[in-house]
Amino acid sequence: MNLLEKKKIVVLGMVSRHPVAGMIFITVQYLIGLQRLGYDVYYVEPHGGSPGEDSSRQASWIEAVMRPFDLADHWAFHSIHGDGRCYGISESRLKDLYRSAALIINLHGAAKPTPELYATDRLVYLETDPVELEISLHNQEQWAYEFLAPHCAFFSWGENYGRPGCKLPVPARFHFHPTRQPIVMDLWEPFHSGKADVFTTIGNWRQEYREVEFQGETYYWSKHYEFLKFLDLPCRTTQRFELALSSYSEADQQTLESKGWKVVPAAAFSDDINSYRSYVGQSRGEFTVAKDQNVRLRSGWFSDRSASYLAAGRPVINQETGFTASYPTGEGLFAFTTTEDIVNAIETINSDYDRHSRAASSIAREHFSYDVVLPRLLSEVGI
Repeated sequence: MNLLEKKKIVVLGMVSRHPVAGMIFITVQYLIGLQRLGYDVYYVEPHGGSPGEDSSRQASWIEAVMRPFDLADHWAFHSIHGDGRCYGISESRLKDLYRSAALIINLHGAAKPTPELYATDRLVYLETDPVELEISLHNQEQWAYEFLAPHCAFFSWGENYGRPGCKLPVPARFHFHPTRQPIVMDLWEPFHSGKADVFTTIGNWRQEYREVEFQGETYYWSKHYEFLKFLDLPCRTTQRFELALSSYSEADQQTLESKGWKVVPAAAFSDDINSYRSYVGQSRGEFTVAKDQNVRLRSGWFSDRSASYLAAGRPVINQETGFTASYPTGEGLFAFTTTEDIVNAIETINSDYDRHSRAASSIAREHFSYDVVLPRLLSEVGI
């Protein structure tokens, strides 16, 4: 396809607001995947800062993120809430881009819909964390309707949403299509190396906010509530476990280590993309929990980070959220509800590690590869 014939796609994100490797890889795999499918792709952040605040630091971070992936001239940071400056491509070129784009993807719902974003009726909402918005729609909160209404299509990583077994209320006005993290396999395969002795994960320990109330019950965002249910796991197996964490206290670390968990600060590699990939690739696999909200409401959500472990050939043991309705389990990928489920999964993986490593890679290729995920998304919006 000639460059002049390529359709333009804009991905709106929040890389500068959450400057960590996990957020980088969520975003760049959309960008690279769309680019490899033949589209002229741009990353844009139309927000940022407080009135009068210097926005150059955020712009520099975005430029540094995009450069290693050959996207150095395909990004913009428009500090519309700060000093008003536009970095990357010019403001006039950015406005032309909005008008000419075949699609504008509001990844995470990161950007507030403004007339210039939805004027051509090509603005798409792509939700990576289900529950909060769905509950707000159910409660008829006006902000939720006003936020979603300007979008022309709606996608969610909550793949069970609207299916039997999912307890999230379904709105009459907005139809959500299931989707998932696209994976660029060659970003992860070279990092499949090392002794691979320890099951690991990366994340926040305490995030005691974003709780939601639904039908008289409280549903929690912070993962530590779920980890505490399996605190004795290291005592039940000879397998070693390590948690790379943020948002934890010294007391939290002492509690975990007293039960046999090793704790390391995620900050040691969270802003270095190669260190992050090496940490994933040198793990034996991933053991992790999910947010209570997704577990009890059976949203079907599956972690982008877990998809990266699979792509690196590392088996994954993840807490059941209903994702077993969408993915094969029992080889390379395991769902658990009880500690006994986890112990059995560990024993199964360790009995034939090479087979489960191959199965993990196969699941990533067949279910998460960008050339599987993104064409489905694009076809839903007529592209």
